[in-house]
Amino acid sequence: MLADTLTIWIVMEIVKLRISLFLLVTIIVIGTVGYSTIEHMPVFDSFYMTLITISTVGFSEIAPLSHTGRVLTIFIIVSGISLLTYTLGQVAKIFVEGELRILLGRRKLGKQISELAGHFIVCGFGRIGEVICKELADEHIPFLVIEKGEKIELLEKMQYLYLVGDATADEVLMQAGLMKAKGLATAVSSDADNVFITLTAKGLRSDIFVLSRAADLKNESKMLRAGASRVICPYNMGGTKMAQILKKPTVVDFLDMAMMSGDLGLKLEEALVQATSLLVGQTLIDSNLRRDFGVILVAIKKANNEMFFNPGPLAIIEANDVIVAIGKQDDMRRMRLVLA
Repeated sequence: MLADTLTIWIVMEIVKLRISLFLLVTIIVIGTVGYSTIEHMPVFDSFYMTLITISTVGFSEIAPLSHTGRVLTIFIIVSGISLLTYTLGQVAKIFVEGELRILLGRRKLGKQISELAGHFIVCGFGRIGEVICKELADEHIPFLVIEKGEKIELLEKMQYLYLVGDATADEVLMQAGLMKAKGLATAVSSDADNVFITLTAKGLRSDIFVLSRAADLKNESKMLRAGASRVICPYNMGGTKMAQILKKPTVVDFLDMAMMSGDLGLKLEEALVQATSLLVGQTLIDSNLRRDFGVILVAIKKANNEMFFNPGPLAIIEANDVIVAIGKQDDMRRMRLVLA
């Protein structure tokens, strides 16, 4: 939005500048033709006379002027100087105010970044990083991108919050709000950089959730040793999905339609059971989650990370459980309110 507003302002100012330049050139042409016709001066002398009149440099007249020539000179002085002053002012305005607007825009961006909390930090805005940001933006989940500078124009066009810098630097991660962030995803192209970012983030805040991208599956163990909470190898995942499509095309089509494209209006979501929820201590059948919200309960993840798939009706809901369910987005939203 900031980039669009600045672009519109610059375009408007350039249009004004073009109009003033056109009018200034018109005055010069009128003066040149006027002196040549009225005073019978050579064309170059007429042009020279017009310029020294507009610029008010104080040079003497090339030749004594007639009454009509003096009237023309008065017209050139009044209109020419006004247009010249306005044109120079427009040029200065574009440079000075343009820089000021950029500075104010950066301050506004810095203020927005400082107010972030519970957000995700995405390191790198390549092909993987761009997909991550799009998914987060579609769900209105706050996030911040750290990029070295190559994709700044695209980030501004997408209206994403961003920070220009090296994600391996302590001060950059701190400026990105690492201490208040919900998690960090490192998706730069180099596995070595991903390892270093993970080490830096964990060194600053040991409990931060770090999702790391591995270009080579052999580096997965190194990233886990560096402190990554989860490691994703996009090429391996892509190959696995292609194999699944060959083996089970209908299953993959259903999952894509239900979970990715939204054609069926369904979402696979997770919801945290807060300690304040009225459902804490109740069984699934007593909670009426299936009946009231029409969701399909897929699994319950306990606080100790133990996972129960397809929980039975007598499974007890406890504080800090994570319920994984399939349902319509509005139904899932209403269920979260009950679990809060």
